[in-house]
This record gives sequence, C-alpha cells and structure tokens, in this order.
Amino acid sequence: MKILIATMGLDIGGAETHIVELAKELKHQGHDIAIVSNGGVYVPEITAAGIRHYDAPLHRRSLRDMRIARAILAQIIRQEAPDVVHAHARIPAFLCGTLKRRLKFPFVTTAHWVFNTKGILRYLTNWGERTVAVSEDIREYLIREYKLPPEHISVTINGIDTEKFSPQVSGAEVIAEFGLDPDKPIVSYVSRMDEDRALVARQLIEIAPRLDEAAPGVQLLIAGGGNVFDELNAKAEAANAALGRRCVVMTGARTDINRIAAAGQIFVGVSRSALEAMSAGKPVIVAGNEGYHGLFGPDKLAEAQAGNFCCRGLPLSQPERLLADVSAALAMSAAEREELGRYGRQVIFDHYSVNRMARDCLAMYDQVRRRKHRVLVSGYYGFSNAGDDAILEAIRQSVQGEDIGVTVLSNAPALTWKQYGMDAVPRFRMGRVFAALRRCDALLSGGGSLLQDTTSTRSLVYYLSVIRCAQWLGKPVMLYANGIGPVRRPANRRRVRKAVERAALVTLRDHSSARELAAMGVKRQDLHVTADPVFHLSPAAPERGRELAAQAGLPDGKPFAVVSVREWPNTGAFSRELARLCDHLRRTYGLEILFLLMQPAVDREAAEQVRCLMTEPSRLLDASCSPRELMAVLGQARLCLAMRLHTLIFAARMAVPTMGLVYDPKVASYLQELELPSAGEVERFDGDEAIRRTDRLMADYDSVLAGLRRKSDALTRAAGDNEKLLLELLNRGAR
Repeated sequence: MKILIATMGLDIGGAETHIVELAKELKHQGHDIAIVSNGGVYVPEITAAGIRHYDAPLHRRSLRDMRIARAILAQIIRQEAPDVVHAHARIPAFLCGTLKRRLKFPFVTTAHWVFNTKGILRYLTNWGERTVAVSEDIREYLIREYKLPPEHISVTINGIDTEKFSPQVSGAEVIAEFGLDPDKPIVSYVSRMDEDRALVARQLIEIAPRLDEAAPGVQLLIAGGGNVFDELNAKAEAANAALGRRCVVMTGARTDINRIAAAGQIFVGVSRSALEAMSAGKPVIVAGNEGYHGLFGPDKLAEAQAGNFCCRGLPLSQPERLLADVSAALAMSAAEREELGRYGRQVIFDHYSVNRMARDCLAMYDQVRRRKHRVLVSGYYGFSNAGDDAILEAIRQSVQGEDIGVTVLSNAPALTWKQYGMDAVPRFRMGRVFAALRRCDALLSGGGSLLQDTTSTRSLVYYLSVIRCAQWLGKPVMLYANGIGPVRRPANRRRVRKAVERAALVTLRDHSSARELAAMGVKRQDLHVTADPVFHLSPAAPERGRELAAQAGLPDGKPFAVVSVREWPNTGAFSRELARLCDHLRRTYGLEILFLLMQPAVDREAAEQVRCLMTEPSRLLDASCSPRELMAVLGQARLCLAMRLHTLIFAARMAVPTMGLVYDPKVASYLQELELPSAGEVERFDGDEAIRRTDRLMADYDSVLAGLRRKSDALTRAAGDNEKLLLELLNRGAR
C-alpha cells in the first residue's frame, strides 16, 4: 500500500518515536511511505530509510497556520494519491478530516494520549473512519468521551526495535562525549523537557545532592529538549555547583536514545522511553507526569500494561519515593540488575514487537482501503460458537482479499474485530444494518443452518428480514453454503421458498438441503451443492494441537478419542449411555477420552455430566481455543464422537473417523454426505447399540479412514466453488 502519515512534528517524544518506528517497519515490509509534519530531529533518519518527508505547519492551532497546513496537505494528498492517510495528533487529524469528503481518501487516526475535551476543543477532533489506540484505557476514553463505536477501535502497542535497543548497543560514545566517569553509577533519563512532561526530570535534579550521599559519584544523564529546558538546565548547573562537580548532565534533544539508555546502569522514564530501555536490558523505574509506577518487575506487568507504561491513574511521583527507588536500584548487585534487565527485554519480545505494531495498523488500513467489491455477511456470528466462528474465519481466508472487503453482522462486533480483524456492525441495530446494506455490493447470508425454525420462528424471520431488506435496496443476495431446514411450519416453508427463489445465487452445503428445498416447491434449477466453508479453512500447526492436548492432561503419544456434546432437551438417559460408550472405548481400545467445548457456555455442563457418569478417567480441554486450534487438536485424535455438526465437519476436514450423535436432522444429513455412521439419536440413545456400531467402525477402521480421506478431499475442492461463484456474481454486478 501507499501510506501517508500526517503528524505534528518529528522531534523527541514517545509518540514521535512510535511514528518513526512504525514508518520504518512498514517501509521494511514493502509499503510505500510518506510523512508530512513540521519536521524535527528524526527527519534525517526517516529519509535515510527511503521515506519521503513533506514540511507543513501541522503543530500550530492558529487559523492562519491551519489554513496553510490544510492547503499543503491537500496538494500532497492529490500528488501522492495514497491508499490510506494515517493521522497522529489532534491538529493533523482535524485537518485531514476536513479534506476527506472532497478528496475521498481512506482515513484512520492513532490516539496516543487523552485530550482536553472542553469547549471548542472537542470539535477540533476527528477520529477518522477507524482509530488505533495505544492502550486499553485510551480505548475506553474514546468510547466514553467521543462515543466511538468499540468495533471501530483497535488497540496496539508501542512497538520497539529490539535490534536498535539491545544490550549489545554501547553507551561508550555518549559517556566519552559528556565526560562521564564509567566507573561511577550513571542514571539515564529521557523525555521532552516541556512543562507537561518534565516533572520527573525536575525531581531528579532536586534529589541529586541526597542521591549523591546514597550512591557517591552518581551521575544523572538527562536527555530531551523543550519549553522548560533552559529553566531545568539552570537548576542542574546550580545543583552541580552545590556539589562541586558535574553530577547532572543535560544533553538537550537527542536522536541516539539507544546510546543514552545504554550509558546508564539504570533508567528512569515513562511510556515508550521506558519500553526502549527495557529492550536495552536496563532495570527501569517507570515514572512520569501522570503517575508513579516504580521499579518494574514481574509483579507490576499487568498494572503497567493497563496504562501502556504511562502510569495513568497511579499516585503522582514524589521526590522521596523516587530517591528511595533510585538508591535501591543502584545498590543492587550487578547480577540482580542483569536479571531485571533480562526480564524486561523478554517482556518486549513477548508483547511489544515493532512487527506487531505494524500488523495492527495494516489490519486497520485493510478495513478502510478502497476495494473493487464490498460484501456484507449475515449469520450466527459473535456468539463464541466455534462452528460458526470457523465459517466466518473460512470466509475471511477465502473471500476477503485484494478485491473484496467484508463486513459482518455480529452479536459482538468488537470481539469479531479482535478475533478476525473483520469490520463488523451490531446485528440487532437495524439502522446500522440498513446503512451497511446500502454500502455493500452484495449480501452473503450464511453459512450455516440459518433457514430453519427448530431454534425459533423469530430467528428465521430475522435472517429473512435482512435478505428482504437487501433485495429492497437492489442488492444481490447470495445464500452462501446454506444448510436448509428443518422448516416445519407451513408459513415458514412458504417464506423460505420465496427467499430462495428471489436470491441471485444459492449454494448449499449438502444434497439433503437441495432435497428439502425441492420438497418446499422450489423450482429453480441453478442450485449449487458445494460444501461447508470450513472445508476451506486451514488448521493451526500440528504442534499447537499437541500442545493443547498436553495442556488438557493427555499423556504424550497416547491415542485418544474426542467427544463433543451440547445441552439439548428431552435426551433422557443419553448422558449415562454415552458415558458407557466412552468407558468402552478406553477399556477396549486404550483410547484416552478428551472432551472439547465448541461453545463453552453451552457445552461445559453437558460435558461434565457425561464425565461424572463415566467410571474411567477423562480429560476436558477448557482453554480458550480458536476454531483452527480445535481443528489441530482433532487432527491428533484417532476417533471422534460428535454431537455438534461442526465438530463432525472439523473431524472430517482433518480426516478423523467419526461417529455422529444425532440431535438434529442436519447432523444425520451430513453423516450421510460423509458416508459416516451414526452412534444413534440422542433422544433415544441405546448404549449397547452404540457400542456395537463403534466396534464395527473400529474393525473396519482403515477402510473407513481411506474413504473419509477421499470424501474430505472432494469436499475441500467443492468448498472453493463458493468463492468462485461469489466472484462471478460480483463481477456481473460490476459490469
């Protein structure tokens, strides 16, 4: 992509460094990057990296400067024609917002801090089409103060270049430049020397004489420039005069922050500066204008992450506490400081890589960038159901690409965004649904069993209403890999028949759905029987499957059977009879029993009920797992007992022989499609008969496995037809 970044300036500061590192990483990944700002000390660094820089007075609020900056911005945007404009800070975002409608560019912003929202200042803020927040508390602030939709906000991190900030970087040049004594303790500090940023620098200068008593010969290396630099420099000179030596060194603005951090035994700072020093392997006292966190260690990770190492909401820094913590850190042994440094650097690797920061921004750009086609997906999404979530992830993998943008009607839009990086709107906010339909080029209704009234007529009417609304707006409707039925009420059967006959394109996941539509009186001859989209979904790595199986307590290398059950009314003795079957599998075939939860809130109690009735031991995988991870676990199994349809489909996708536990006709239909046996219907489950059927499968295991592999390969190919047919539909509409 071609990306234009607009920011106030590129002088020393946490947000500025964030922007520089983001731009360099995006450039490294092959994107074309330009930055417009008022300039600053980092301009040579970004231009050396091949990033274009344009000058504009984006740092001033005066109407004259804002008019000038707006004109320059408009000229740059016309010249660059970026795929996305990414604004950082209030003035650049406001000016980009005033140009967006006329110049029609995709527009996102990043919120690095909280703003004053009083009076006219609230109206000088524009958050773009999407917003990246650098911490959870800023995300909550945006929702609370600006009423931004949660699903339009992504939380990222201050990504750190772990090579630039590394224990291997030397501070010797800085030590020599400022005439420091390498044999005496050095404390490094970095921040802007502005009134609203320099509280801790002021306190370090204040405590210098007492710190010299606690750690004789201590040297304070304070880097940064700003509007109170001259004042603080004068105070530093006074402190040095009182001590009779140069204890406090004020460097002014610097770009070699990695060497400043490397020069000290410990570091004092906040936000990005603190993270950079951690990456350099230094013990860090986290302290800033907004609060005081103290010496960072494992016990403070969660608290520090909650505020993005900015100390928001914590008690303010006090000179006495700062003195005590700096003295204690300097009194540590070299081994103790090294251990703290190692831990801090590992935190950076685990949580704050610059690659992840770039990924987060690219995912947000992907949501707003212009595409040839836009589709809206309607289904049972945002309910933490692994089967339906797998359908959605399969759609994302196969459909959402360079030419197709996808928006999802979701029960939990923020969750859908977090899990799959897909734009989502609330499925029951009909105004938002209508607006999404107006913007789309086609509606995908599916996959899954949406057109059925077993759940309720209300559910069926909801999906049909979305379809009808799309048709009223003149949008083509594709029934995407639908499973049809059961539809029992005559009025509902008429409704489904009309919806199917009016749809622009219909693909079905199995032949029994086609037969059900024929029984309803559907006459159209262009029904396409393909396969469930999940057959196109790639599983997680086998190593991840083995790791999760071990996490559930399965002995390494032991064969196991997976069992998936769900709550269902009128099942009588089903749990007790299924427990007998599970015991039989363990005693007769040596298979450990592992219960999987496809929808944990619904399945957990049913699984525990069967486990309690077993006489043999069993295991439960109760970790939070993605559909791809569940598939990876299933791929390690020898056998599966599946009550839920998508457990059956996951197992078939992974070529694991399966016995169906039939609670709904759709399970029986797919067993027939896969040519797999049923263990019985749950409402009248016969444990003895289930054991006999299982014994027959195990006796003919190799033949069943070979047949399933052939069928799985065929269905995987057929699932690809859903995407091909959709593209044909969209291209017809584009013409």
